[in-house]
Amino acid sequence: MNAGPESKAAVTDRSAHLEGAEDAVLRCDELIAGYLPGVNILNGSDLYVKDGELIGIIGPNGAGKSTLLKAMFGLVNIRSGTVLLKGENITNMKAHTLVSRGVGYVPQTNNVFPSLTIEENLEMGAFQTPGKFKERFAFVSELFPALRERRKQRAGSLSGGERQMVAMARALMTEPSVLLLDEPSAGLSPKLQDLVFIQAQQINKAGVTVIMVEQNARRCLQICHRGYVLDQGRNAYTGTGRQLANDPKVIELYLGTLAKA
Repeated sequence: MNAGPESKAAVTDRSAHLEGAEDAVLRCDELIAGYLPGVNILNGSDLYVKDGELIGIIGPNGAGKSTLLKAMFGLVNIRSGTVLLKGENITNMKAHTLVSRGVGYVPQTNNVFPSLTIEENLEMGAFQTPGKFKERFAFVSELFPALRERRKQRAGSLSGGERQMVAMARALMTEPSVLLLDEPSAGLSPKLQDLVFIQAQQINKAGVTVIMVEQNARRCLQICHRGYVLDQGRNAYTGTGRQLANDPKVIELYLGTLAKA
């Protein structure tokens, strides 16, 4: 499932973090960002993703994983550094503008409208291009057949795993080229967690580039092509999913406390 050789160890220097980034779809360089004046959560983070990749971001609580995702999507002010989308500078661009440029985002919480039906949630996802609703609904229904069958059911009556499915489908209604997933397995049972990872793979195989922040580190590394380990707002390690999962230092420092059976 993972790309790349097993023989190379995970890397830590910045040049290696960005090796091969020249033709990246989305690229972040030396991001410094935070929520409060004078308090930085990101302290020089780098990341890139190529067309068709599934990238995982792992690290301890408070490492800046979700902040990095929000910074890419214009939800956290970037004080220094750049974000490029297909070579265009999108640093601090507003979220609704990024959606129109092909970036989708699924937040960890409050990611559905509970009073609306599944179909109405998906209509909200297609609000910028309502004429494409039928086409996009057919696309997401292929990925998530249950949505077609239960389209009139209110989202508030769904389980956590089902809500996560609706949230991902709603983001896909915008026809993104890049999808940002923030802790998609958080709060779910082990069985539903596994389903979310399978769904993320299905989305990726359908042609969508995916960047996923995850606390279930070992499972994330099993499915991602490449991964980034963040610590204190900086890149600690980078490599293929297999390299990171097998690297002794990564195991000792991170997977021992982050991995879940």
